[in-house]
Amino acid sequence: MDNNFICGRNCVKEAIKSQRNISCIFIDKRVKDKKCSISPILSMAKESGIPIKPVDAKALYNKSQTVNHQGIVALVERYKYCSVEDILEVAKEKSEPPFIVLADGIEDPHNLGAIIRTAECAGVHGVIIPKHNCVGITSAVEKTAVGALEHIKVAKVTNLVRTIGDLKKVGLWVYCADMDGQTYWSFDYTGPVALVVGSEGMGVSHLVKGSCDFVATLPMKGHISSLNASVAAGILMYEICKTRTLKNKPIT
Repeated sequence: MDNNFICGRNCVKEAIKSQRNISCIFIDKRVKDKKCSISPILSMAKESGIPIKPVDAKALYNKSQTVNHQGIVALVERYKYCSVEDILEVAKEKSEPPFIVLADGIEDPHNLGAIIRTAECAGVHGVIIPKHNCVGITSAVEKTAVGALEHIKVAKVTNLVRTIGDLKKVGLWVYCADMDGQTYWSFDYTGPVALVVGSEGMGVSHLVKGSCDFVATLPMKGHISSLNASVAAGILMYEICKTRTLKNKPIT
């Protein structure tokens, strides 16, 4: 089995709940209080037959590569990417128009993890990332996503421009988040939607931007010219979520 470590209480708990293949759970051997917040997770692990091993703080750090492991680290099967078709199938099974997020050039694992976490909360059916010039699903991404990766599909593709073309062929309208478009609230997002978000430094690449149908802009009213990539993505995802929700449940 190709192994990977995930850390943090919510990450480990969601991995157990989703029945992910977990080889072992390591906990800080100093945790002795049966009423501590790790205890319910350990009970779930025991019920699932997952081995639990108390170790010292140094061993936890070596496995997690972070001091913010919250006293628990799990050895899990490495994240398995899906296909774009799998994501579209999720939307079909839910009888919903597809809602997909594409990350272009996101190299900060914390930004990608935050985008995936928000995507899962906003009803996105899946996230697509390119194989090159973008961080993959690492332990840091899983930690920042706080368990969301157990509930949302992520596809990794060779060519983002080609993938956008394929999505357009099956009826999706593709929106690019960038600085020189129309204000983001001026669009109707009720149909099949793909949202492309870029990195903080470079934004969406020229070729990817040129393949999109629309450019959605968040107006900047202050002195700073741009938002954090995950924050901008979150605003746009929830605008799409709001539009789609109000269409199905009109305000009375």
